[in-house]
Amino acid sequence: MGTKGRAVPRVVCCAIPIARAAGKILVVTSRKRPNYWVLPKGGWEPSDVQLEAAASREALEEAGVRGTITRYVTTIPTPSTTYHFYELDVATLDHDWLERHERRREWVDYAEAVRRLEWKAELAQGLRSSSLGPRK
Repeated sequence: MGTKGRAVPRVVCCAIPIARAAGKILVVTSRKRPNYWVLPKGGWEPSDVQLEAAASREALEEAGVRGTITRYVTTIPTPSTTYHFYELDVATLDHDWLERHERRREWVDYAEAVRRLEWKAELAQGLRSSSLGPRK
């Protein structure tokens, strides 16, 4: 059973924080695996109402990112989780944010972001599907 005891897969909303002018993506370290990098993501909660709101909330909590969700990217289902990806154009970075003592954050270019996310196939696939990914 891939759902970890749940009747249905967990819904996870993922932000792809982008500094368009610089062509950079903000990645953060995983709390469970501090030497691994992820995109800000987390479970959808009923108080979020929309999936985009959950992606934006997670970006603020995990990376101190404020900005605008500008594009739905893709949905990637797995047996245990359904991932929803959104591009977030970053307006500002808070110096003081909820998970600042638990995570590091770093701006990297697209190729480096893909490299850092390869360990978690869904995250790398979501990023490749973004407007920054290679044109098909």
